[in-house]
Amino acid sequence: MADRVIFHVDANSAFLSWSAAYRCKVLGEETDLRDVPSVVAGDKESRHSIILAKSTPAKKYGIQTGEPLFQALEKCPELKVVEPDYPLYVEASRHFVEMLRQFSPNVEQYSIDEAWVDMTGTGRIFGDPRLAAEQMRRRIWEELGFTVNVGISSNKILAKMAGDFEKPNKVHTLFPEEMEEKFWPLPVRDLFLVGSATEQKLKKMGIYTIGDLAKTEEKVLKKRLGKHGQTIWHYANGRNAELVTSEPAENKGYGNSVTTAKDVTGREEGYQVLLSLCETVAMRMRKDGKSGSCVAVHLRTCEFHSFSHRMLLHGATNITEELFGAACRVFDEAWDGKTPLRQLGVQVTRLATEPYQQFDLFSGITPAKYERKLRLDETVDQLRDKFGEDIIRRAKFAQDPEHHMAGGLSKARRTGVTKPVPKEF
Repeated sequence: MADRVIFHVDANSAFLSWSAAYRCKVLGEETDLRDVPSVVAGDKESRHSIILAKSTPAKKYGIQTGEPLFQALEKCPELKVVEPDYPLYVEASRHFVEMLRQFSPNVEQYSIDEAWVDMTGTGRIFGDPRLAAEQMRRRIWEELGFTVNVGISSNKILAKMAGDFEKPNKVHTLFPEEMEEKFWPLPVRDLFLVGSATEQKLKKMGIYTIGDLAKTEEKVLKKRLGKHGQTIWHYANGRNAELVTSEPAENKGYGNSVTTAKDVTGREEGYQVLLSLCETVAMRMRKDGKSGSCVAVHLRTCEFHSFSHRMLLHGATNITEELFGAACRVFDEAWDGKTPLRQLGVQVTRLATEPYQQFDLFSGITPAKYERKLRLDETVDQLRDKFGEDIIRRAKFAQDPEHHMAGGLSKARRTGVTKPVPKEF
């Protein structure tokens, strides 16, 4: 559609910006985190604490998002570190999306801090797309207190690429007629969905820029990289017919992982971690009315070598005990029992909307027993939903109540337990 106008709106250094805005606008602090070397990161004493967001002054010290906090502190000893406040970020994200919907009802949230907005047909209301984007950017700053980048194009991919041009607080266009000048000279790694592994494969083929990729024959890329090669070839040529959809896509799988406070060196320790992960994964599945028939366990050693293993079940389930039993069997097959582990993860895929089981005479599990397990899990879910996840825990966690529901999301983020966020934020 030649007249399509798509915006990609991305909050600049979202977690840090939202923390800074809250501290200045609500708490009345004079120092703006965005004006000093600062980062959002977890507990300084935690070995898996990494940089989640950084200020522009921190960037000048070479600090990168995703690097360990201790490395960042070596680069800048006076670095100001603030812990993440996930409920605040969820609330800020909600205000952010609500603001975008004042410009168009068709908003697709891609992540907590970015979204696409279909502005097609809004010219009579907001004028030229660039003027509309400037108005959007200005209102977000004046009313919500943080800056955004806005990319403008005729499809989602080019709009996202435009939004990644010079930052922060900018508006950029990337229409098809601008691709040769603005888009094709960029390094191929800058293209959406091109990671480091794909970049290395492309470089071995003599492809260094997005323009090189766009000019390569599609059949050559398909032969070398499969379907992914076709996808990125279309993206390099600015082709993307996906519509902006307000309804989020359904999950294709449920998973959770945790970096442990100390290396896991025994099977019982590993089982304990797997149980805590299965608690959170199964609870989310039941909440969404999903069951799964494939359980995978992902492991990372103390030397950062990663590997995984999976198994298919005889049915689809969301019962914590069933998933935990499968995870333990997979864990036993995948781990040699000797190599120390620093991270464990559980993932459930092959989803179904209804649980189903194949019962046999030797398993000891009858339909009645299975139903009782499901009702028990649902009762526990209701208690945790009403009174908090610490209201009830398994006896195995009696000596370790803090970690009975572990995973990548902090307890505050999962439960929303934090200080209230005032409406004026």
